[in-house]
Amino acid sequence: MNGPAPDTTIRAEIVNYIPALRAFARSFCRTSEDADDLVQETLVKAIANCARFEAGTQLKSWLFTIMRNTFFTSYRKAKKEIVGLSDTMTDRLTIDPPQDWSVQAIDIQRALDRLPQHQRETIVLVIMLGESYETAAAICRCSVGTIKSRINRARRQLCRELSTSHDFAMPGAMTVASI
Repeated sequence: MNGPAPDTTIRAEIVNYIPALRAFARSFCRTSEDADDLVQETLVKAIANCARFEAGTQLKSWLFTIMRNTFFTSYRKAKKEIVGLSDTMTDRLTIDPPQDWSVQAIDIQRALDRLPQHQRETIVLVIMLGESYETAAAICRCSVGTIKSRINRARRQLCRELSTSHDFAMPGAMTVASI
């Protein structure tokens, strides 16, 4: 037998997409712990279903679709259960460093969190992760025009909230101007 088995090759390629999966998971989850849990669940499902991956298709899109479906399935389940109060002050007992870029990053994250889920998802996919409109449309199961419309509305909302009169520039991160 020449070369590694197809499942082994796919598993090795999946590892390369973990940073992108983490970034995409943050568009769904409010905390990094929840995002990491979503990434882990996505990876478990992807590895368990390597045989179902169709050669010649985009592995990254396949992984993002698994993540999106996993999130919405768990969201529906969680919606039925009322465990306690969410988003309480005890969830935010840490103090972030006072660097200006950190404060700006928090403002951007809060503005992103206030966007409707479908707009936040498309902004993360296209703007932050650099996915094409076509790929984002496939992942979100909608038309390219819908993706463009969502991004346009999300950009306008973010610019209104963040007020471009400030110079929001963070080293190695997105800027308001790029939104």
